[in-house]
Amino acid sequence: MRLLFTTVLLICFSSLSAQNLTGVWRGKRSQVSGGCFPEYSLELHITYGNNNNILGNAYSFINEKQYTKINFSGRYNPLNKRMVLIESAVLEYTIPGNCVPCIKTYDLNFMLNGDEEQLTGEWKGHVMNGTDPCPPGKITLTRQTTPTFPVDIVQNDTLLALQKKLQLQPREKEIAQTITVDTSVIRIELYDNAEIDDDTVTVLLNNSLLLYKQRLSYKPLTVNINVYPNAEYELMMYADNLGRIPPNTALMVVTVGKKKYEVRLSSSEQKSAVVRFKYLK
Repeated sequence: MRLLFTTVLLICFSSLSAQNLTGVWRGKRSQVSGGCFPEYSLELHITYGNNNNILGNAYSFINEKQYTKINFSGRYNPLNKRMVLIESAVLEYTIPGNCVPCIKTYDLNFMLNGDEEQLTGEWKGHVMNGTDPCPPGKITLTRQTTPTFPVDIVQNDTLLALQKKLQLQPREKEIAQTITVDTSVIRIELYDNAEIDDDTVTVLLNNSLLLYKQRLSYKPLTVNINVYPNAEYELMMYADNLGRIPPNTALMVVTVGKKKYEVRLSSSEQKSAVVRFKYLK
């Protein structure tokens, strides 16, 4: 009996840990009296990473022309299915002049209602550039297949700073391969494809910088990306130089779950190699 109980417990823990929350969640955010509007639409773009860490953007909107875009970070506890998200920088806002963006903290719980995945809970916050509290409220969201607003690629501060200064010469794109995946987590490794000849590359995903002027060798350049369901992603390898033996060539090894794909890429001063990904859940 003890062995059976332990096995069941391990299966349950594994199932909880495997919950992947990456994707688009949309629904309603209410606000008690005193706020600008009694109810807003809310769309969370969640990227669920290692150790149950979460990054993403929150769009609170009345319509697609009146919205705030704020980034957030947080954690998910798979044991009690609770998620806490804390907003930080306001990235964009176009709202009525008598309204002020709120920097919010979300306390949400994940649940399955039949086949529908839901996040429900409460929020509280304070006004942007101040400490005055915002009238709090409640949240109800469901997982969506398509976003209302564009999905950003997650970058660290160093890459964001480099991206602002990035000036790449326009080049023709050459599609090397299109890969359809069945999970949101993709591991990409880039090796020099032949003799190590000091090829260096810059790699972008949907025009967002992932690697900048990195040398290809026998040791892989490794990038882990999280992709959203039903969204298309274009990874481009831009040749910073041609090495000693033109063109600039690389072997890309793509790991998706238990599957591996090998793609040979070649970039020159006229063309950039591109691999496309699409996650069909």
